[in-house]
Amino acid sequence: MKKKLSLCRKKKERTISSFKLLIYKLIHMAKINFGGVIEEVVTREEFPLSKALEVLKNETIAVIGYGVQGPAQSLNMRDNGFNVIIGQAPEFKADWDKAVNDGWVPGKTLFPIEEAAAKGTIIQYLVSDAAQRALWPVIKPHLTKGKALYFSHGFSITYKDQTGVVPPADIDVILVAPKGSGTSVRRNFLAGSGINSSYAVFQDATGKALERTLALGIAIGSGYLFPTTFEKEVYSDLTGERGVLMGALAGIMDAQYEVLRKNGHSPSEAFNETVEELTQSLIRLVDEKGMDWMYANCSATAQRGALDWRPRFKEAVMPVFEDLYQRVKDGRECKRVLEATSGPNYKEQLEKELKELRESEIWATGAEVRKLRPKV
Repeated sequence: MKKKLSLCRKKKERTISSFKLLIYKLIHMAKINFGGVIEEVVTREEFPLSKALEVLKNETIAVIGYGVQGPAQSLNMRDNGFNVIIGQAPEFKADWDKAVNDGWVPGKTLFPIEEAAAKGTIIQYLVSDAAQRALWPVIKPHLTKGKALYFSHGFSITYKDQTGVVPPADIDVILVAPKGSGTSVRRNFLAGSGINSSYAVFQDATGKALERTLALGIAIGSGYLFPTTFEKEVYSDLTGERGVLMGALAGIMDAQYEVLRKNGHSPSEAFNETVEELTQSLIRLVDEKGMDWMYANCSATAQRGALDWRPRFKEAVMPVFEDLYQRVKDGRECKRVLEATSGPNYKEQLEKELKELRESEIWATGAEVRKLRPKV
């Protein structure tokens, strides 16, 4: 009977905890008008660093992987006063040595992956998507009841049928995804500005998954946090990387540069009109106050041309983006990533492709143009 009462009491306490978190979410989130759509975000005012430290005071945060996001997030958390350890395979010497050089101490705050996973109460799974699949048999046994499994990408969970990453039912599964590279996450933190991040809870086994998630988002230096789901995060992220942020951007630059070169323009002129003016002038105006501000600060000839040609470019690329999103959604892009990055010679193949890009005329020209920029 006492055992039953104890179980009922625990269940009631857990329900109350979840209810408190729900009330917190409803009351304390800032409501922002994004282009006519009201969204709720969490800022440092609603969830200050002091609250994050209180929420995570008894947690050991094990950051698995010291490659791209791992260094930035772990260093930001350490600087903010959280209890952080690193899990990194010693055989990947460059990453292990980088961790040591960053002040992580072998046997105290730096451990092989399995040992760190065993020690952590929150496991930040920050290795590559392909590595997450490969390491899952090593990580899963250490996901004991009450722990939290943290991602910065919804890939492994959303495409679990392909990755095999299926967490136990008695742990929290959460996400904080910074909207920038690890380099930007660290630079912005050191500059005092932070970077915005999305967050999600896939599985709340403890009743405190949301609170843990928000605390970790603040801990890694997020300027503000906006809600998403694992699925929406990975769909938007993969579309963005293949589209405007990287793939489409590079493709459009290549096309314009080649047209200018075919019509007799010099490499330096073609590069300046395709890349340099964008990166050193126009995009900074967009960053400052938006696209209309950039248009307003250009000549009447430039404004008219841009306004006239914008819909033509939109119409031309819309079918490509529709196809891209469908490929992301149905898992074909996931399959491509896993097949390509799991190959034994992937690093060599990647370097070959990057070398080809680096040595192409447009980017070889860019290297020389950058040398000519006035020194401040």
